[in-house]
Amino acid sequence: MKLLGKLTLLIALSKLLIVVLFVLSLPSLVRYASFQYSNYYLNQQKKKVLSVIHKNGIDYYLQGDSAYASYTMLKEEYISLLPANDNHIRDTIETAQRIVGEDTLNYRILIHQLTNQNKNYILEIGKTTSTINQYNRLLQRFTLYILIALTFLSIVIDLVYTHILLRPLKKIVQTKLLNRKFPFKEPSSPVKTSTTDFQFLDQSLIDLMEKIHEAFEKEREFTSNASHELMTPISILQTNVENMMMEENISEEAQEKISSMMKTVNRLKKIVHSLLYISRIENDQFAKSETVNIFQLTGEIMDELSVRLETKSLHFVNRISQKINVTKVNHDLFFQLLYNLINNSIRYNKENGSILLTDRYTPGQPYVLEIKDTGIGIKKEELPSIFNRFKSGKGKSEGFGLGLSIVKSIISFLGFEIEVASDFGEGTVFTIFIPQDMIEIHD
Repeated sequence: MKLLGKLTLLIALSKLLIVVLFVLSLPSLVRYASFQYSNYYLNQQKKKVLSVIHKNGIDYYLQGDSAYASYTMLKEEYISLLPANDNHIRDTIETAQRIVGEDTLNYRILIHQLTNQNKNYILEIGKTTSTINQYNRLLQRFTLYILIALTFLSIVIDLVYTHILLRPLKKIVQTKLLNRKFPFKEPSSPVKTSTTDFQFLDQSLIDLMEKIHEAFEKEREFTSNASHELMTPISILQTNVENMMMEENISEEAQEKISSMMKTVNRLKKIVHSLLYISRIENDQFAKSETVNIFQLTGEIMDELSVRLETKSLHFVNRISQKINVTKVNHDLFFQLLYNLINNSIRYNKENGSILLTDRYTPGQPYVLEIKDTGIGIKKEELPSIFNRFKSGKGKSEGFGLGLSIVKSIISFLGFEIEVASDFGEGTVFTIFIPQDMIEIHD
């Protein structure tokens, strides 16, 4: 899962947890808020009563009687003034039952003791609990709606902010990793960001790529120079060995040794030639301005390899479309690419085996070219390293692993992609992907 997806999931789950906890505690919170407001309301009513008594005297309520009581029509609220004994009663607010008329009701009651004209009175102001709670459900529903709306809004804001926050990281990944191709010839510019962690990551990747590029340049320069320097002594050695083979009066034993030396020199010359070829590819010494018909190209290759096919009694099938042209390539490199792959399919095939060339193309998608053989196959553990130099994936010394290394260099240079699949003992399939903008279809 991507980092943005994980952060989105974290934000959503954390908000959901908050909503669940709030919903579970909402009834208690609303009940508490209702009672607190009722307490505040009762205190305000007490202040009004005391203000009236202070202004007009307690007879304003008693009117000559020893006690006073009054309640609303629906008995939702009541007020009473009763004589008190000498014991001091602490001011309090409590929930208790009161008999009003013929009904016994639960009230939230404020009890206050006051003194007027040297007489103690108890003031009670009450409000039924049913009146206090009648708006609780509506308040809960309204609060829940507000909470859901705010949660949704906060999630959207968090996602937008997270997306903006991670935008530099996405750009770093795209510019430094996904869209850059080895050997990183063009200098990389830092991504603008105010996040110091991203700045450090970006600069670290730039420094790492520069070190990789420098190491690659040194290796490429060494390979090119060494290959050029080796060609001269190898050519001299080859000439001397050929001259020795042409001399008369050489024993049969010496002739065999000289012949063995000649094979070794030829093999060494092939290696150096391959290294030079790879060096030329990596140094961009080939133009990419030609258009090649793949069907005709494979026909040229099979003309050269037909003798080898007959030697091993191999059945070759070419099912490539005759209408497909590949533009912006180098003919010689494309020829060498397919030649090496088909040659490998012949070399490591079984007697009376087969080689099948197929392709498929869907507009808007890369063109796919497959080379399938019924050869000895490649072991699963060897597949990741078959394109490495001097690595033989067939358990044999011939080839020295440079044929497929050249294939990989050409693939990278032309802008193609390649995949390999193999069942050991059954055969191998090389699949080449060519970008759709390089494909032309002619009638």
